[in-house]
Amino acid sequence: MLSNEVKEKLIAIVTKNNFDDSKIERLVYSYDATPNFQSMPDAIVSPRNAEEVSQILKICNQYKVPIVPRGSGTNLCAGTCPTEGGVVLLFKHMNKILEIDEENLTITVQPGVITLDMIHAIEEKGLFYPPDPSSMTISTIGGNINENSGGLRGLKYGVTRDYVIGLEAVLPNGDIIRTGGKLAKDVAGYDLTRLFVGSEGTLVVITEATLKLIPMPETRKTMLALYQDLSAAARSVSKIIANKIIPTTLEILDQATLKVVEDYAQIGLPTDVQAVLLIEQDGPPEVVDRDIQKIAEVCRLENAVSIQIAATEEEAMALRTARRAALSAVARLKPTTILEDATVPRSEIANMVKAINEITEKYQLTICTFGHAGDGNLHPTCATDARDHEEMERVEKAFAEIFEKAIELGGTITGEHGVGAMKAPYLEWKLKKEGIAAMMGIKQAFDPNNIMNPGKVFAKDSKKRVVITR
Repeated sequence: MLSNEVKEKLIAIVTKNNFDDSKIERLVYSYDATPNFQSMPDAIVSPRNAEEVSQILKICNQYKVPIVPRGSGTNLCAGTCPTEGGVVLLFKHMNKILEIDEENLTITVQPGVITLDMIHAIEEKGLFYPPDPSSMTISTIGGNINENSGGLRGLKYGVTRDYVIGLEAVLPNGDIIRTGGKLAKDVAGYDLTRLFVGSEGTLVVITEATLKLIPMPETRKTMLALYQDLSAAARSVSKIIANKIIPTTLEILDQATLKVVEDYAQIGLPTDVQAVLLIEQDGPPEVVDRDIQKIAEVCRLENAVSIQIAATEEEAMALRTARRAALSAVARLKPTTILEDATVPRSEIANMVKAINEITEKYQLTICTFGHAGDGNLHPTCATDARDHEEMERVEKAFAEIFEKAIELGGTITGEHGVGAMKAPYLEWKLKKEGIAAMMGIKQAFDPNNIMNPGKVFAKDSKKRVVITR
């Protein structure tokens, strides 16, 4: 627990209304969207500006109190679970859009802005911010930046990191720094902006971000390609890219996912096929029409049994919404839902899908596979019950084999969810000891007292999910 001295100093900065160490409030922020990780923080603090963040960090650094910056808690790697206690920082007051600059095509926001609210404000100006994580209706920009969130449009447009061009951040010692800016080119010194994006709150606290915008695409079309062979669907993904077509969205859903999503969304998704590809293209009308036609030809050559093109934007929106609801739909099956992500080169999608199916059968589990097939990012999602300890043992072994297979195929243990606490035991498989040592050197340079989201990213001895009580 915090000492009375630290508590009084924090209250003096943010006032009593923005400090809470009641058991109820601490319990609320003891977990995030990751199953089976929980730990009580010592207090919840809600700063009102960057200067208050600076003062909070100075005190926490002096007294070696852990700091966990938190958005909406939608992350899936236990990245905002306060595993070592300390102070959870909330940004409910720092939730403003500061500027939309139409001349420089940028938007400047505070970290607590809800992603979809920001996207709506941008689109009212006829502009476009492509990153679209499935959690965007409730996730915050600060959370997106800390996790380097992806989304359905990542294949063509990239992820959050590709749109963050400037940051205001507070170092663990309380120093406020600015990186980047409204610039098309900037090679002055180390690229701290890109270093901080995806650093999962382990280096700095982000208090402001300048994001790049682009013009809104003129038009878009959405199609479904239906398959009776999951491997054929996976092969189609590689063939589409090999034909020099980069769709906006290229998603895959297996039959198990289709069934639970249709049961949930009731929009007429086919459930009598083994897999579907959800494909979208945007741009000038003539380019979209040409690409959709070529994509359909490729899919037919790979034995797609049917090609369906959305007749209206409402129909297309329903398909996109259904895909985004995949996690919620699977969560209805059993009390515990574990959504993972493993990424491989696009050319290995078919092999990875095959491996996931074999591992699922080996361990006798219910795993639905869906994800961003166009960029090789699959989401094997297990419906289970944390109270069944024997089954949970099998779940852990299955996911360990899935991560191992992804690395064997030239991939990685996470494409967009982050490492946090959940993937920390597996990080060395990807980076080796030398890579971990290099990262720890960076961490030590920025955060010598290890107050910034401690217990995350760097490997632990245990490979099991744990519930920590304090």
